[in-house]
Amino acid sequence: MHIQDLLSQRRVLLGMPVSSKKRLLEKLGELLGHDAAGLNAQQAFQALIDRERLGSTGIGEGVALPHGRVKGLARPVGAFCTLERAMDFDSIDHKPVTMVFALLVPERANEEHLKILSELAGLFSNKAWRQGLLAARSPEDLYARLTGDAARPDDSQAHDR
Repeated sequence: MHIQDLLSQRRVLLGMPVSSKKRLLEKLGELLGHDAAGLNAQQAFQALIDRERLGSTGIGEGVALPHGRVKGLARPVGAFCTLERAMDFDSIDHKPVTMVFALLVPERANEEHLKILSELAGLFSNKAWRQGLLAARSPEDLYARLTGDAARPDDSQAHDR
């Protein structure tokens, strides 16, 4: 699956001004519930917060991948934002988070859920790609960087933290 299959430009934000993990997940819930079939903002937020309570989804190097499963959701859907200020997310490397990709999948899509998370983690392990996302100057630029050629799975792509 390609990132452009998960995102719409309306679900990509540059410099989100939030100061708490809960508020961040609420805002991501609003983005996800905005135009995703079979989903509202409260369902999206609840799925994200329920999963986050099980353990942090901060994967390191300034990235968090909050995710969850939602009954009645038609297909996987994502939202992405950079943060106005880095935020503590209890990440595995203890570094604050500056980028967040939220993912929701249909309730019974276990295999697809894990596959997409793995692909996203692979993309975000690429330091140059992360730096490119942080260099974006507009939401349109950020969306283009997220969905461009560098965002296509490629086994030969070098990943460096």
